[in-house]
Amino acid sequence: MKILSCGAGMQSTALALMACENVREPWKYPLVPVYDLIAFCDLGMEPPWVMDQVEFIRVACQEAGIRFEILRSPLYEDYMRDFGRRRVVSIPFWTVDEAGKKGKMMRNCTMDYKIGLIQKYVRWELLGYSKGQRTRPEDIKAHEMHIGFSTEEKRRCSENPHRMFINRFPLVEMGLERKDNYAYIKDVWGLETKASACTFCPFHRNYFFADLKQNHTGQYQDLVEFDEMLEREQPNTKIRSKLYISRSRKRIADLTQEECLDPECFDYKGTQIWNGF
Repeated sequence: MKILSCGAGMQSTALALMACENVREPWKYPLVPVYDLIAFCDLGMEPPWVMDQVEFIRVACQEAGIRFEILRSPLYEDYMRDFGRRRVVSIPFWTVDEAGKKGKMMRNCTMDYKIGLIQKYVRWELLGYSKGQRTRPEDIKAHEMHIGFSTEEKRRCSENPHRMFINRFPLVEMGLERKDNYAYIKDVWGLETKASACTFCPFHRNYFFADLKQNHTGQYQDLVEFDEMLEREQPNTKIRSKLYISRSRKRIADLTQEECLDPECFDYKGTQIWNGF
């Protein structure tokens, strides 16, 4: 089978919509298959525009006859409940230790709460495995997991450690950047897209937090609560460094207006487009 791990940002949205086009015009995009499954993992704290993009993909897949599933992935809930009490997955928070040395945590959240969840769904729900059952020989490295990394992210491309899957990165093979995916979706499908990442993703620029504060007050307050929880509970963990969501290594609520003038943008037909980070 060929499965798309869909974050519903610019890149994976482009792959999903290219697959839908391939239903109507076979081989229009030779490196993009008509997927057996497109799966989106709802992490519980996505920016508001992401669910609009999810709905657009869902409708397009329905019309094309491609299976689309939304899988519940409780990253936010697990952190709010467990951080400081039991082990949680590593998110790449920015750090400062007692000596003032700056660093960053490892990133395991994408694998554990997105790709891993989809792989379990395929194994148990689609292939009918029971828990603990050994992998059948015909399934060893027999299924493709397509991931929407674009050329800027090719350093993230790696082999899949799961026995059943091999990873594919069509956008890297096609030489497409994030801005190219935006242009494709806008020009062909009429949809303006932004990046997909949890609101508490440390890779956001401060501009994102200011935009959330101005335009999505409820989600901003949830983010501030999450940020305060990190500060409050970190002494109860084995992590000795202080953890921050903001790359400025400040609490979200303490960011100044001047610190939030850092949007990531790209050019689209002479206009600067904020990419959502």
